[in-house]
Amino acid sequence: MEYRNIGSSDLRASIIGLGSMTWGEQNSEAEGHEQLDYALAHGVNLIDTAELYAVPPRAATYGRTEEIIGSWLEQRGNRDQVILASKIAGPGVGWIDHIRNGQTRYIGEQIRSALEGSLRRLRSDYLDLYQLHWPERNTNFFGRLGYTPDEAPFTPIVETLTALQREVTAGKIRYIGLSNETAWGAMKFLQIAEAMDLPRIISIQNPYSLLNRSYEVGLAEVSHREQVGLLAYSPLGFGVLTGKYLNGEAPTGSRLQRFPDYTRYSNPQAVAATKRYVELARDHQLTPAQLALAYINSRPFLASNLVGATTLQQLTENISSAEVTLSDEMLEEIETIHTLYPNPSP
Repeated sequence: MEYRNIGSSDLRASIIGLGSMTWGEQNSEAEGHEQLDYALAHGVNLIDTAELYAVPPRAATYGRTEEIIGSWLEQRGNRDQVILASKIAGPGVGWIDHIRNGQTRYIGEQIRSALEGSLRRLRSDYLDLYQLHWPERNTNFFGRLGYTPDEAPFTPIVETLTALQREVTAGKIRYIGLSNETAWGAMKFLQIAEAMDLPRIISIQNPYSLLNRSYEVGLAEVSHREQVGLLAYSPLGFGVLTGKYLNGEAPTGSRLQRFPDYTRYSNPQAVAATKRYVELARDHQLTPAQLALAYINSRPFLASNLVGATTLQQLTENISSAEVTLSDEMLEEIETIHTLYPNPSP
């Protein structure tokens, strides 16, 4: 397993990180513990979660994923062996009113409330990384490429960073990061932190996959020049890049079979691109998942590639991608496909 620093921090994360959003919905507590045991035994040391999880978000499962991780940490007594990352939910319209009674702004009292709830569920005194799950601003994230100007007010970034600084000073957070963020947002957080001597972001957790390489436009340079690592989520595009949904298939129990409205990576262009990537993988004796994940692993701006799985077999295959090196020929073929189908699923 390869390890990389997360941005400018001293956190050395495995190149494969473990996502957790299915635990408490598609996976039981026992299955979550089994995945955690396997991942740790195979060199994975970064565990990423969020107060929002399990997904899809609903009141009945709010915080359940953190509880599953917390019971594992308590039973195994291995908190010092992992990098533990979580996220505070931002504002929503109706769909997350169950989270803190809809009080989800990035202000001091709400940050404190969310953080204390996460620490309680995780049964930990501190988080290694605490992330803002999405911007308060109305901007282009969660699958939107176009930007529509909007003058709606949002919490001043200096206020958010000052509130986070209090928690860092209290020893409850080691480092902070962003998620679903834009290049403008990342640079403003960096600019204000430097000017006001406030905590500096070390990571951006955004979608990045063969079907969505929009991170490369703007944010990759931010990662490189500002030492802010990418934590890549949805590297398999909701499992689409495994090829299991081709030809109209939807395996029983799979995410898209259970939640058919999750269509972000299932438009005709994405399906056509996926067919080509699946063929390329098989031509080179790799599984489609190994190809898709190995490409993400090869990017110099990546800190960790967050994989999720509902079965141990899937997790085994995903972690094995850390041992795969793509040849120059394969990388060129990937670029050929990308030129034909550029970012079909932003």
